[in-house]
This record gives sequence, C-alpha cells and structure tokens, in this order.
Amino acid sequence: MTPSEPAPPFDFRRHPLLLLGVAVAFCLLLGWLAYRVFFDIYLANERHVSAQRLDAFALSLEATLARHESLPGLLALDPSLAAVLREPANAQRIAAANAYLEAAQQGAAVAVTFLIDIRGNTLAASNWRLPRSFVGHNYAFRPYFRDALKDGLGRFYGVGVTTGEPGYFLAAPVRDQGKVLGVIVLKVGLEAMEQALAGAGDTLLLTDADGIVFLSSDRKLRYRTLAPLSAAVTARLAETRQYGVQTITPLAAKAMPTTPSELLPIALPGEAPRQRLIHTRPVGSLGWQVVQLGDPSEARVAAIGAGSAVAFAAAFMLGLAAHFRHRSRRREELRRVYAELESRIAERTADLTEQVAALESTKAILRETRDAAVQAGKLATLGQMSAGISHELNQPLAALQTFADNASALLARGRHEEVAENLQMISELVDRTGRIVRQLKTFARKEAPTPQPVTVASAIEHALMIVEPRRRETAARIAVASVVPHLQVLAEAGRLEQVLVNLLRNGLDAMAGQAEPLLEIDAHGIGNRVAIDIRDHGPGLPDEVRHHLFEPFYTTKPAGEGLGLGLAISLTIVESYGGTLSAHNVPDGGAVFVLTLPAAGDAHAASDA
Repeated sequence: MTPSEPAPPFDFRRHPLLLLGVAVAFCLLLGWLAYRVFFDIYLANERHVSAQRLDAFALSLEATLARHESLPGLLALDPSLAAVLREPANAQRIAAANAYLEAAQQGAAVAVTFLIDIRGNTLAASNWRLPRSFVGHNYAFRPYFRDALKDGLGRFYGVGVTTGEPGYFLAAPVRDQGKVLGVIVLKVGLEAMEQALAGAGDTLLLTDADGIVFLSSDRKLRYRTLAPLSAAVTARLAETRQYGVQTITPLAAKAMPTTPSELLPIALPGEAPRQRLIHTRPVGSLGWQVVQLGDPSEARVAAIGAGSAVAFAAAFMLGLAAHFRHRSRRREELRRVYAELESRIAERTADLTEQVAALESTKAILRETRDAAVQAGKLATLGQMSAGISHELNQPLAALQTFADNASALLARGRHEEVAENLQMISELVDRTGRIVRQLKTFARKEAPTPQPVTVASAIEHALMIVEPRRRETAARIAVASVVPHLQVLAEAGRLEQVLVNLLRNGLDAMAGQAEPLLEIDAHGIGNRVAIDIRDHGPGLPDEVRHHLFEPFYTTKPAGEGLGLGLAISLTIVESYGGTLSAHNVPDGGAVFVLTLPAAGDAHAASDA
C-alpha cells in the first residue's frame, strides 16, 4: 500500500469477538439506560403512593385532634368548675366537679379530664377514684397550663408524669365574670393512630417540632431523634418533663434530612445500613411531621427486570439482523446460531414469565390488603353507628309493641276492622324505623338532611304515638288544638318528629306526680313561618335552669335518666332548617316550648283554608 492509497475499511468479519463485544456493550448500555428510566418511574410512583398514604394518615390524625379541640372550652362553661375554683376547700363542690368531669370523660370517650387552679394544683379529676389520681398534683410546669392561661388554648403531647402514659393534652381557661380562675384539661390517647402506623407496611414515624419520634410503626424507634438536640431543647424537655424519664437517643448515626431527597443509606437500630427513600408531610399546627422510610428494593427489582427485558430484546434484534445478513453465506452456521438464540430466548422468556408471575402475585397481595383496609373501615363505621341505633329505635319499637298488643286484644274480640287499622299503623312505624336507620346512616356520613315539605299534623300525630307509653305512665291528658290539615313546614319528617318527641317527653316528665297533668299542643302560621307551641302545667323553669337549658350535658334529671343532650340536639336540628327553639314560663303556671320553622308555601293561606 502506497502513501497515496486510502486505508481499507475496517472489516468486523475478521474480528468476530470485537463485533460481539460491541453488540453486547450496546445491549448492556441500552439495558442500563432502560433500568435507570424504569427505576426513576417506579420511584416516582412510589413517591406518589407514599404521598397519598401520608396525606390520608395526616388527615386522619388532624381530624382526631380537631374533633376534641373545642371540648375544653365547652366543659369550662359548666358553673360547677368555677364554683370549686372559688371555694377549693368545699367538699361538696369538689364532689360535684369530680362527678361532672367523670361524666364528661365517659361521654367524650377521652382518657381523662381534670381541673387545675391558677397555681397549677389539681382540684378535681375524672380519675379521682383511682389510686393514681391527678388530684393533688401540681402541673404548673406543663406548657399546656401556661399556654391556656396566656393564649386561651393549650396543646401539648407528652408522657404523663403521674401515670407514665403518653397522650395529647388540650387545655382551656375557666373564667368567672371575665376573670381566669383556673384551667380545664383533657387528655386524648393516640393508641389508634399508632396501630394505624403499625399496619402501614413501611417504617412510619411521627415526630414533634424538635424532630423527636413519639409514635412509630416500630415501638423500639420511639423517643429517638432525627438529629442531635441542642442544649436549649434538652433543657426545655427536662423542665417540662415532656417525655418523662425516657432517654432521647439519635435514630441513626448521622442526622436524617426531613425534606424529600434521593436514596440515602440509613442504619436503623438493630439493622444493617440500607438505602431508604424518605417522605415527609407536616401534620397539624404544632410542627409535627409524619416521616416514611420507604424501601426501594421492590422498585429496583422491577426496574432490573424491565432493563433486562430491553437488553434481551435489543440482543434479539441484533441477532436477527446478523441472521439475515449472513444467511446467504453461512447457512449452516446460521442454523447453529439460530438454535442458540432460540435457547437463549426460551431461557429469558422463562425468566420474564417468572417475573411477571411475581408481579401478579404482588398485585394480588396489594389488592387483598386494600380490601381488608376498606372492610376494616366499614366495620369501624358500623361500630360507631351501633351506639346510636338503640337510642333512635327505642321509641318506635315501644310504639310497635303497643300496637302489636292492641292488635292481639282486638283480634281476640273479633274486631277485625280495628285490627287492620293497627296493622296499618305497625306498617307505617316499620317504614318510619327504616327512615330512622337511613337518617342514622346520613348522620354517620356527616351529610346534611334535605329539607322538604312535612305536614305538621302528621308529625304531631306520629310523635304522640311514640310518647303514648310515657303518657300512660304519668296518666296525663294531651290536648291538641285543631291543626290545619295542609299546614306544612320545610324540614325532614323523622328529625322533626324526633324534636317533638323530646319536647313532649320533657313536658310529661315535668308533670310527673301531679294529680291531673295536662299537656297542650298548638300549631299555627306566623307570616312565612309556622310555630308549634308545647305547654305543660308543671312547676315551670327556674331561672338558673332556663339560662342553661340548651347547653350540652346539662340536665336536671337524676343520674342515669339522661345526659342532658336531648334539647341541645333538638336545637341543632331546628337551626339546621333555619328555625328557632325557645322556652319561657307562663304566668298561671307551667312552661311553654316554642318551635318555629320555615313554612312550606303560604302559612296564612293554609291557616285560612
């Protein structure tokens, strides 16, 4: 070859190993690129799923905390608390406060409620009967006490210094004529939230504003910190005794970031270092965060499978290209190569089939887990509804018993037409019972009832049937003024009857023991509204009772005969329809409850018809 002659082109056919190396390198590069792409996709999907999971947990926790937010302020309105704060040495007032706090704790389903004076000393508590009662202890060092006095509401999570049990504390000041006398505190347990964390699968942590883990899916990770604590924080924890005698130690050898990041090698206590995907989400107003330490191994395995599939597909395509290129020259060699490729394809296909089967199995496990979670939520909802079903169905069931007994007596006497009437009434009450169940379902879903025209005469008639057993017990006479048949209000039949039943029963109870008790009912139109008056001839309403009549948990009945919620619930129902509910005494004796609701149509036209 002379200097002027061009160099011959490089012939790969003379270097088959080099050609094969280039092809393998290309397939590996393509497979690695596919692995990186799929791994990023799977990680993004994992982040999205984790974000949804953290959002659901955070919303559930925030709802749990907010559900009791206003309860301390509501409990602080009870005059028995201010009375014991004014006279802390009065044994009768202390006993009354203890009984009130115990009833409030049971009614609100919280861990404990207690009353603290302005110096931080506990005067009364719902656990006053227990050996480890809060009564007599001083909690002035607790932040919730200081925050309640300063800001009007104290929030704090910590370990109880008396019982050693952790909980979420809510506190509100008790005032009398604008002066703060003390603080009412309730403690809410978060055990259900920790159980929810434990069932999540991945490692989930709930940290406070200082990065201290106080709830965890793995209990051995509690009371550990994401980063070293400063001297000021350590001193504050010692002063407030927020976590009692627990020793706060770092969760890992180095500080963990609380912002989303790439994969980080983390060694948890008792485990070897491995890569984790950190997801965080703020919770509530106290600086809490829920942290998930995700495991990317599943995403990595799936990405490796996808990358391998791409690499093998590329190798297959290159093999086919080589097959067609050398077909004419090396037919015999091609058969050997083709058979080898077929064998390799069969192996890879078997591998891919196994991987697909593994993925399908994983999907099935995820579906079963999701269905189990949904079923658990349904059972929890049914458990919450069951507490109110017996109370709501008690009155119509009593009426059903009355009509059934009457039907049996009439049937024995051969009065078949009246038996048919009783059976019709029973059918209507069964239908109404179904409406009550539907209303309970609507209430459980927190859905507002749909107002619609309701005939006043029919609602009064149904309510009278329900209170008939009570009327017989008191030997009372109920006088119903003539009600226009077409007089209607905008409400919902079942809930309106519930309000009327509460008012009628209260009137009958007020006249219990009288010689000739008389209860009067009147309904008439007033402009675009309809008023229903229910008057009893009892002793009337004392001033101190009338001022607290519609407050929750306020009752004048003996213990065990009511929680004082009937009138409060009735007022809530009436106001939801744009109506009013009030009470006043009558000069010649007795009390009158006046229920007003928007009229369906022209109330005056109905009255004049």
